[in-house]
Amino acid sequence: MASKQVSGSKCFGGLQKVFEHDSVELKCKMKFAVYLPPKAETGKCPVLCWLSGLTCTEQNFISKSGYHQATSEHGLVIAPDTIPRGCNIRGEEDSWGFGTGAGFSVDDTEDLWKTNYRMYSYLRNELPQLVNDSFPVDPQKMSVFGHSVGGHGALILLCHWSKKAFIGYLGTDQIKWEAYDATYLVKSYPGSQLDILIDQGKDDEFLSDGQLLPDNFIAACTEKKIPVFRLQEGYDHSYYFIATFIADHIRHHGKYPNA
Repeated sequence: MASKQVSGSKCFGGLQKVFEHDSVELKCKMKFAVYLPPKAETGKCPVLCWLSGLTCTEQNFISKSGYHQATSEHGLVIAPDTIPRGCNIRGEEDSWGFGTGAGFSVDDTEDLWKTNYRMYSYLRNELPQLVNDSFPVDPQKMSVFGHSVGGHGALILLCHWSKKAFIGYLGTDQIKWEAYDATYLVKSYPGSQLDILIDQGKDDEFLSDGQLLPDNFIAACTEKKIPVFRLQEGYDHSYYFIATFIADHIRHHGKYPNA
């Protein structure tokens, strides 16, 4: 499994690069961005993977979030394009919320997309293996975060959009949804105490028009005594919101990979 560098720039003492490779899972070319902090020159680094939202490429996060300074002290950051592009999938241009526009972290178990949509397997297996083989990383120290349905991908958060994705990719049998439903997973989680950080803009247009339904997940976390949610007054869904709080989230994840 090989990747080809398509761009690279120095930033805060490290290197921001973008690579391209042929994905076995998705049967198309995929791009991913990598920020190599200064410490990558001398040893292995913990890895933090960012998942972007619908319609976004790998460029949105690395160009708009202002994350480089904060992460230069913590570890290596991967920001993949979470959307298969140019796959000639049936209906891929019909809706910005599916196909070419989609960034849902699920596998198409109903074969509705002719097996080309296996993003969950790509993010869980193929991409981490490629990163482990190509960069100075510690595979035992990996974490994930994201925005919008990328946050859904990181958290498998049940909301309006994820329900749409569940039906579109998994069919109407709701038992099949459980493996991708964070509310169900939190309720049934058998491991040690979880430490989750979610910021939600109070003026997020998707929240105000009812497309985001985080209350069930918050209730499940409250039942498990998991502090999880910060409602941020006046902030919307944009990358201005992300840029404001990105350092908090990098530090949050940095507590564990660097421990």
